[in-house]
Amino acid sequence: MAETSNERVTAAVLIIGDEILSGRTQDTNLRDIARYLGVHGVDLAEARTVPDVHEEIIGALDALRGRYDYVITTGGIGPTHDDITADAVAAAFGVELYEHPDIIAMMSARWGGELNAARRRMARVPVGGELVKNPVQGPPGFTIGNVFVLAGVPQIMRGMLEDVGPRLRGGAVTVSRTVRVEGSGEGVIAAPLEAVARAHPAMSLGSYPFFNAEGYGSNLVLRGRDPDELAATVAELIAALKAEGVANVHEVEPAAVAT
Repeated sequence: MAETSNERVTAAVLIIGDEILSGRTQDTNLRDIARYLGVHGVDLAEARTVPDVHEEIIGALDALRGRYDYVITTGGIGPTHDDITADAVAAAFGVELYEHPDIIAMMSARWGGELNAARRRMARVPVGGELVKNPVQGPPGFTIGNVFVLAGVPQIMRGMLEDVGPRLRGGAVTVSRTVRVEGSGEGVIAAPLEAVARAHPAMSLGSYPFFNAEGYGSNLVLRGRDPDELAATVAELIAALKAEGVANVHEVEPAAVAT
């Protein structure tokens, strides 16, 4: 059972793969991880994308794991020569890789016969690491220190996340509320929004403009950990906007927000 605290718990995502940087593959894992972590009270504070280059992965991993409570990597744990995430993670932690017997047994049961060298690559885990279950297909991921190493295939990655959540030390869950302004541009709402943001530094206030056939405006999203403070800030922001002459402003349910 994961622990919960009132302190801020942070994470970073390290997306690994030339195919992401080249544009051949569109990443959706970052979105899914951010949403999953939020439910568990963990703030996604940074994301990086690096190529399949050993030194680049190690450098990014070392920077992120020292700065945040958790790091989640995606990609580069398959059977081909450019799947080097396990090698880089082991090097970052200064340990060797070994073929995990549970993974070998799992793959032997699935594929039968003697495993070829490519498949055996997927059984390598850093010494001291623990497995992350893969309920979808193929070998599991692994975790070592504060790093979770997951697959890059979205469906498999999401399945692995279910074994990550119970291991996280979650903080207070962040709650969001949305104030919708219609018929006024950001130039009009900027000053009252900034004033409210300065008065509540522990909260996040963002402005997201929209333009559609019915008109234009902005969705103002307020995020915080204290529901009472959040409710009071929503009322304060609406009052500040109306004082500036913004007439068409109201709070909306998240499901009702459209752009």
